[in-house]
Amino acid sequence: MNKKKKVDVVSKIPNWAWLLLSLLTAILVWSWLSSNPVTSRAFPPLTKVFGSYVKMANDRGVFWGDIASSLTSAGIGFALGFLFGVPVAFLMAWYRPVRNIIEPWIQFVRNIPPLAYVPLVVIAVGVGRAPQIIVICIATFLTISITVFQGVINVDETLIKAARVLGANDAVLFTRVIFPATTPFIITSIRLGISVALTTLIAAESTGANAGLGMRIRALSSSFETEPMMLYIIVVGVIGMLAEKILKFFERRLTAWQEKREI
Repeated sequence: MNKKKKVDVVSKIPNWAWLLLSLLTAILVWSWLSSNPVTSRAFPPLTKVFGSYVKMANDRGVFWGDIASSLTSAGIGFALGFLFGVPVAFLMAWYRPVRNIIEPWIQFVRNIPPLAYVPLVVIAVGVGRAPQIIVICIATFLTISITVFQGVINVDETLIKAARVLGANDAVLFTRVIFPATTPFIITSIRLGISVALTTLIAAESTGANAGLGMRIRALSSSFETEPMMLYIIVVGVIGMLAEKILKFFERRLTAWQEKREI
């Protein structure tokens, strides 16, 4: 009975209150880290971190350009990885010869950190934005193809057999059965792909980039400018959170039919 009352009380607390509590907790932890002599150099006061925006945006004039550059590279790389990854996943799940040929290579490459093959990409296509897009594309392609592949092979066999009995060909089967049933996995692959694209930025922008969040974090760490470096790290996290919120907005509308357990 007491447990049920506790659950009811927790469920009545609005989401904005939990978000505020989480933010206050993070600020308190950061304040403690910044006042601790052991960790103060790595975690400067938040006032100095956010105050470094003036130096990066006004004095150096690179802040917004870095964000735009990284979003461009990550967006194009992710889009290409998605466009290639989803069809390959469906082909691997549906046709055994395709799976036998492609899957071993996907499993092989996915265990190699992007930083390892960045030099090869630079040698092949040169410096600039192109290698950044290719590296992000490869990383997101691997994540998306594997996630969607698992979704396709886990589609209920009864649904497929029922569609076959009703005379559905491959095209109808894909559009009316496989694709709707795989939609939650596709959305999950997008979520994971966005995360991979952002975490790959630092490796991707080590290819002689002139701007970008990853490039700037590396440059600031080399010059021991901790405050602006932490600002850029926070920006990467905020971008990821905003992308997650937008994705959840569309997920609620695309998978409204799916029953989910309330936690």
